[in-house]
Amino acid sequence: MKKFLLLGLFGLMAMLGSTAAAQQLDPVKWTYSVSETSATEAELVFTAKLDAGWHLYSQYTSDQGPLPISFEFNDSPDYQRIGKVSEPKPHEEMDEMFGVVVKSFSGTVVFRQKVKRLSGKDFKVSGIFSYQLCNDGSCIAPEDRDFSFTVPGAKTETAAAAETEEPAAAEPTAAEEAFDSSAIAIDLPDDAATLEEAETAAPAKEKKQSLLVIFLLAVGGGILTMFTPCVFPMIPMTVNFFVRGAENKRKGRRQAWFFGFSIVFLFAVLGAVLSAVFGPEALYTLGTHWIPNLIFFIIFFVFALSFFGLFEIKMPEKWVNASDEQADKGGFLAPFFIALTTVLVSFSCTGPILGAALVGLTTSSTDRWVSLVTMLGFGIGFALPFTLLAMFPQALKNMKSGSWLNTVKIVFAFLELAFGLKFLQQADLYCNWGLLPRDTYLVLWIVIFGLMGFYLLGKLRFKGDDEVKEIGTLRLFLAIADLAFVVWMIPGLWGAPLKGISGFLPPMESQSFNIEKIVAENTPAVSVGTVQAGKLPADRKYADRLHVPLGFEAFFDLDEAKAYAREHGMPVFIDFTGKTCANCREMEHYVWSDPEVKRLLNEEFIMCSLYADENTIDLPESEWVTDDKGRTLKTLGRKNLNYQKTEFNMNAQPYYVIVDADGNILTKENYKYDRDVQKFVDWLNEGINTYKSK
Repeated sequence: MKKFLLLGLFGLMAMLGSTAAAQQLDPVKWTYSVSETSATEAELVFTAKLDAGWHLYSQYTSDQGPLPISFEFNDSPDYQRIGKVSEPKPHEEMDEMFGVVVKSFSGTVVFRQKVKRLSGKDFKVSGIFSYQLCNDGSCIAPEDRDFSFTVPGAKTETAAAAETEEPAAAEPTAAEEAFDSSAIAIDLPDDAATLEEAETAAPAKEKKQSLLVIFLLAVGGGILTMFTPCVFPMIPMTVNFFVRGAENKRKGRRQAWFFGFSIVFLFAVLGAVLSAVFGPEALYTLGTHWIPNLIFFIIFFVFALSFFGLFEIKMPEKWVNASDEQADKGGFLAPFFIALTTVLVSFSCTGPILGAALVGLTTSSTDRWVSLVTMLGFGIGFALPFTLLAMFPQALKNMKSGSWLNTVKIVFAFLELAFGLKFLQQADLYCNWGLLPRDTYLVLWIVIFGLMGFYLLGKLRFKGDDEVKEIGTLRLFLAIADLAFVVWMIPGLWGAPLKGISGFLPPMESQSFNIEKIVAENTPAVSVGTVQAGKLPADRKYADRLHVPLGFEAFFDLDEAKAYAREHGMPVFIDFTGKTCANCREMEHYVWSDPEVKRLLNEEFIMCSLYADENTIDLPESEWVTDDKGRTLKTLGRKNLNYQKTEFNMNAQPYYVIVDADGNILTKENYKYDRDVQKFVDWLNEGINTYKSK
């Protein structure tokens, strides 16, 4: 939810200055250099410059996550490696599709390998390395890349003695290394040596784009942030503060405006300072690391207990007296800290987009203005609803007071308790504690919202409540909506996707019981034309090691799929995918799960999934292929990726193609990552109609 509400708007801004990309993607440029660190040692430096929006994965990413970068060095008597390849500190983020913490790099990344020089003559260090690249729409399967360094020979004893007379080049400090490896991308054109040249090379249209349009889009993005899982729960805490502290209308309005100003200040100034000092990764870390998420859960839980009446949160008497004195003067300390809490908690959702926006601070002077306007607009849009809500209690105070105020507080307590679990499950996912699988989380929500519904109907009473003799219209409709929500969640205990609240829930993979999966795996064969769905040959290649989700069955060898399709008179749906492709999983989860898509894929096509990153399966020698560089490809993944590149000029996944048994493409365009279900259905129907009209 958060990903597509926020990134949608900012993606539109990014597209204003983008140019059309070639089909075959190459979003990273590598450079190699050698640094002599002593008379007998040297350092090999791999520098990757990634295009904006792309990232590659750390050597130490979990085995259950995307594929990490890996280095292989050819043996040689001329040198000896000292330790392993070092890398900068990666950005760490819990990936809900994989269910593990993923470590990645973006921008400019530097890898270093120290070697001991054993030869007095110049020599070469060579080898291969591979890596996976991803952005928000596609992934590129790993491909072996050759590297070669020319290393000067070790110095003689005389040269080494002379070297001691001169200060050796200082080892890079931690700050310098952090700067080198920062995720801040200074993306200069290949022929631009300076920042000024880069600005000159930038498209004129991008320089002239309207800052007003960017500002308005940012404001809209900030407003939409209100409906994300980690911002919406702050409403009860904020409104409750101003409900309790609004004895004076004028003072309350001043505090509300100051509250809004504080949010804008914190986003625009403090966020920029954090990024400048620590890099954009600081914002990501604050929103994804288990420690801040656990702290946020404790804050919500404590506030919920307080709202239920278990205890009253009080400041020390000395602080209260000082606060009263400031209140008489229009003190603003309390609303400032409420604003600070709101901004900090929101980083779980706003951190990624703010980090991406702040990367622009280092690109050029023009981009610096764009980023400043973006941050300012986003802060205003984010603060505006909160400010209005903070002012709203002033009107409430003019109404007749009574038990209804306690009712509001108790309802907020239920909401605090429910939404606080979101932060606990984020910490749980980060650390793999296994405390809150999806079904346990749903049970807790069903109970919490169920109790809130009974409370609204007057069946439960708390301290401060009057007896409910009659239920007003508003309270009745709130109870109906709440209990309807409870009933709607119940099928989720058996695996219903509950897409409306999927941003709050743990991954589906954590659920212990999924009836849809069980039914799909155990449904008897159903005749579809001349093919029985669920009855593809059991001995088809690689079926014992590769699988497709949601109960689908597929071939994993294209020639085998074409032969079967020819025999049964059906087109072939080719799915270029990857085991570690998060975007592939999203397409399967959000698009393939649609009933009409399921029907079409099951009844009208022979499915063939070609894994472009499956390099653990070795091919028999008779199936080896040679690529355009003369290299022999001996694994299934490399063969599939080479086929995708040579036949369709595309190297990113997911990628979908519909062909007949002879390999003829049946649609005007092939299908890339796009979660528009109706668009995907129309594309499938286009392939079906073309095949039937032949």
